[in-house]
Amino acid sequence: MPNARPSRTAPARTPMPVAVHVLGLSAFALGTSECMLSGLLQPLARDMGVSIPKAGLLVSAFAIGMVVGAPLLAAATLRLPRRTTLMALLVVFGLGQVAGALAPSYGVLFASRVVSALACAGFWAVGAAVAVSLVPADARARAMAVMVGGLSVANIVGVPAGAFLGQHAGWRAAFWAVAALSALGLAGVVALVPATKPPTGADAPRLRRELTIYRDARVWLALATTALNAAAVFCLFSYLAPLLTESAGLAESWVPTVLGLFGVGALIGTAVGGRIADAHLFGTMYAGIAASAVILAVLALTAHHPVAAVVLALLLGITDFLTAPALNALMFDVADAAPTLAGATTTAAFNIGNTLGPWLGGLVITAGWGYPAVAWTGAVLAALAVGTTAATSWLRRGESRVVAGGAVRSGARSSVGG
Repeated sequence: MPNARPSRTAPARTPMPVAVHVLGLSAFALGTSECMLSGLLQPLARDMGVSIPKAGLLVSAFAIGMVVGAPLLAAATLRLPRRTTLMALLVVFGLGQVAGALAPSYGVLFASRVVSALACAGFWAVGAAVAVSLVPADARARAMAVMVGGLSVANIVGVPAGAFLGQHAGWRAAFWAVAALSALGLAGVVALVPATKPPTGADAPRLRRELTIYRDARVWLALATTALNAAAVFCLFSYLAPLLTESAGLAESWVPTVLGLFGVGALIGTAVGGRIADAHLFGTMYAGIAASAVILAVLALTAHHPVAAVVLALLLGITDFLTAPALNALMFDVADAAPTLAGATTTAAFNIGNTLGPWLGGLVITAGWGYPAVAWTGAVLAALAVGTTAATSWLRRGESRVVAGGAVRSGARSSVGG
């Protein structure tokens, strides 16, 4: 009798191209710059003579640049060679870090963050399109997990290292370090990302055609889910350092360690999410977002207990980044006809949340409600994201039933005609 075991053998996983890993390494530099201010708020605020909430707006400044820059740069570079575009954006990003390191005032620093963010947004949008173009459709979440993994490693290594530099060598040293990292990323892109020519003829990308994705309600729901989830976590993460020192009573020297634990959780979440999201897209989103809402609520209740604050920071890193590959893959799924704008829209969505979260957190702090109230705000935002996830899933199932029904009716007509 034939052996039945081969029928149960799982299909071979698609090897991940080295260029995707290079994009993940470049994302490490970008992610370090985007997130490192969470560990630098206190020394930076003291040096610039501004309040903690005003220093927190520098996080929002970067996010605003990402929101504006992602779709604009994706549209502007639609017909340009992608590797050349990635190289140019990394150069601009590195120069933005140098400008931040030399900034003589808060206003100049704010402007340098916006410029850096514009370049970062363009890189994420184009880089995401390159990453998914190098793998088959059933490996998109894994490819995006590699890029998001660069951000996870940034949280483990780059953000705590930035906080350490800020405490011992001044916050400007962190900006110089990121400038050096961007130079390394540029070298990797030049050496290992394949050069591609823009498609021509019928395959040439057309902005008008790609813009049609915004007629799809699923795209807007996916955008809302991504933005709300990001806002929930960034609302807390932007003010995690003062919460740890002011509410939990930890010494400022503990901040890099706790940020590192958040990053460890982020890496774990990214690895797990990248493995399961292709097969269980909405299950991954439900589990991660709902768990983040619960963790934020528990943190709000236990913020004055240092052990609880540390453990919950680790768990929040896991649940937040568990959803990241799924959220990226979802947008490429619902906007399959426009991969460049799909990547740009995802980038913009994440950073709408990264803008909204710190702003709402700053309002809560300014109102005098305390740092635990920031965690409550994040929990509410995460709960709303669960709702938009449910709406997206319902709409997707409805459209699948319509397609299936149409196929059945077509088959019936063929039978009658035969």
